[in-house]
Amino acid sequence: MKTKKIIISIIIIILIILGLYFINSKFKILDSIFGLGTTEYKEKEEEPKLQIVDEESNSRIIAVMINNNHAAWPHAGLQDAFLNYEIIVEGGITRILSLFKDADTEKIGSVRSARHYFLDYAMENDAIYVHHGRSPQALEDIESYNIDDIEGLYDEDGFWRDKTLNKAYEHTSFTNIEKINTVIKEKGYRTTTDTDLLLNYSAKEIDLSKKENSIKADKVSIEYSSYQTTYYEYNPETKLYLRSMDDEPHVDAITGEQYTTKNIITYQVKNRTIDSDGRQDLDNVGSGEGYYISNGYAVPITWEKASRSSQTVYKYMDGTEIDVNDGVTWIQIQPVGKELGIEAFEEEYNDTEE
Repeated sequence: MKTKKIIISIIIIILIILGLYFINSKFKILDSIFGLGTTEYKEKEEEPKLQIVDEESNSRIIAVMINNNHAAWPHAGLQDAFLNYEIIVEGGITRILSLFKDADTEKIGSVRSARHYFLDYAMENDAIYVHHGRSPQALEDIESYNIDDIEGLYDEDGFWRDKTLNKAYEHTSFTNIEKINTVIKEKGYRTTTDTDLLLNYSAKEIDLSKKENSIKADKVSIEYSSYQTTYYEYNPETKLYLRSMDDEPHVDAITGEQYTTKNIITYQVKNRTIDSDGRQDLDNVGSGEGYYISNGYAVPITWEKASRSSQTVYKYMDGTEIDVNDGVTWIQIQPVGKELGIEAFEEEYNDTEE
């Protein structure tokens, strides 16, 4: 009989504890009574949530090759790209690879033809590669690397020509997420991924001013050629960089708003001409140094890409992998020997002297 009472008492105690757990999880009280890990629960619940991408989503990224010939400006839809690469092509022009994840953008472009080294950045993000035309080198690599691509020359359901534009025909190809998804379904491409995001995003603000060898970075200029220089200017109120190209604000054709970015990663690689049409090749597999820029500061970093398909790894100079602030990122892969300018606003220098 005594044993039975003890068992009943234990059961009652267990039920009381479980009840307190339930009450505490609902009303966040009683933490001080038992100290049963609810403080940790509170801290986890209060952590800011990442905005630039949904970390829980396993949907594949869509990478669109964007025409950056000056005659093609302005662009459409890049405000929805969470990550962009700008890289040199023939004639000193650059092209942009814009990455979209879980977007519903209604107009993206104008879209231009593939170049083989842009495939490396589609592969490192496990992205479906969208382009209109391709170089012979890109065609060979699309086939040999078995790239899931959508090609404007053949996949007509994925594109349209904007005939309202007063532009040359090659600058009028556009797409949108709905049309891209239609072609993805037609081709039976995989729509999910188990590949980690390229960058480690932090929902909590990263203060680069406290990093070793940090410098002020209110104005950034990245020269690609005599034809193309990309500029960024920091807005301390929004904590974003306003993007310009060749002294013109880089604006969206639909919204009319200037594109902004939270993060800039910039580094230099060697490029060379490989055919009579002036097409380029890059020494982008290997390692080197560059800068990570955010919130008005720049810090030196290293980059390393082990193979064409492997992800580029960015690290601080102490060897730890970088975290980047929650927001849009532009990766500027610049030709070796071109000018990179990182400056503070003049008035801030004056404030320091005072």
